Amino acid sequence: MGFLPLLRMTMPVALLRATALELAILTAHMIVYPSGLFPERRSPGPATGSPHVGGSPHLGTAPQLDGPPPPGSPDAETPGGGPDSPTLPAFPAQSPPYPPAVLLHGFVDNRSVFVLLRRSLARRGGRHVESLNYSPLTCDIRTAAELLGRHVEEICARTGRQRVDIVGHSLGGLIARYYVQRLGGDRRVRTLVTLGTPHAGTRVAPLASAHPIVRQMRPDSAVIEELRLPAPGCLTRFVSFWSDLDQIMVPLETAQLEHPDLIVRNVRVSGIGHLALPVHPAVAAGIHEALEASDAEAESPGAVSVA
Repeated sequence: MGFLPLLRMTMPVALLRATALELAILTAHMIVYPSGLFPERRSPGPATGSPHVGGSPHLGTAPQLDGPPPPGSPDAETPGGGPDSPTLPAFPAQSPPYPPAVLLHGFVDNRSVFVLLRRSLARRGGRHVESLNYSPLTCDIRTAAELLGRHVEEICARTGRQRVDIVGHSLGGLIARYYVQRLGGDRRVRTLVTLGTPHAGTRVAPLASAHPIVRQMRPDSAVIEELRLPAPGCLTRFVSFWSDLDQIMVPLETAQLEHPDLIVRNVRVSGIGHLALPVHPAVAAGIHEALEASDAEAESPGAVSVA
C-alpha cells in the first residue's frame, strides 16, 4: 500500500522538474535566438584533420561550394555523383568517417536551438555539420521538404559524399520525413533522427490551427495521411526520440514512429520535455550512438531510456 502514494507523487515531481528545466531552457534560448535569425558566414574550408561546422543558409538559398569527393568514402557505393560533378577546392586528405549531418529546427524556431548539438557532432569524428533555417513564413510541409531536398543535393555536391544524416526537432523532423518518404530522399539520407516529432499528428493547442502548417500537423491532415501510405524499399533508417513528459505531443505516443515499411527504432526519453530534447546531454549521447551505429544495431527493435 505504501508504494501507491509514492507512485502518485513520482509523476508530479518529475513533471515539476521537467517544467522548471523547460523554463530555464526557454529563457536561455530567448537570449541566443537572435543569433540564429540569419545564416552564418561560411569559412572558405576546414583545416586538414579539423572538424568543420558548416554555415546555416535558409532553405532554398544557394550555399557556397567548398569541397570535393573524398576518396574511399564509406558511402561510395550509393548511386549519385561521379565524374561529371563540378571541380571544387580540395577537401582535407583525411576525410571524416561519417556522412555530413544536417540539423533542422522546429516550428517558429531557428538554427540557434542546435548550438550545443552542432558543436558536439562536429568535434566527435570531425563530422561536417550544417544547421539551417526555413522561413518562419513557411506554410506548407511539402514545399519545405522540396527545399530541403535541394539543400541536401548541394551538400552532397559540395562535400563529395553521396548521403547525409539529418537530425530534425519537432516540425523539422516531419519535414525531413516527408522528404525521405514521399520525395525520394531516402537515396540521399542514410539516417534520420527525429526529436519530439508528431509523426502521427498532435492535438495540442487547438486554437493554433489557424496557422496552415499547424493544421498539417494534426492527426487527420492530408500530410499525415500521406505519411501513412506504403513506402516499400525505403533506404533510410529512422531513430525517433520521444519524451514521456513532452507537453507538445498529444497524445505522447504520437512522437513514436510506427510504419510497417520503415526501419525504425523508437527511443523513450524520461524526465525531460519538448524543448530539452535538442540540448540535453543524455539525448546528445543517444544521437551520437544512433548516427554511429552499424546497420544491424540501428535496426534493433525496442525503446531505451536515455535521461
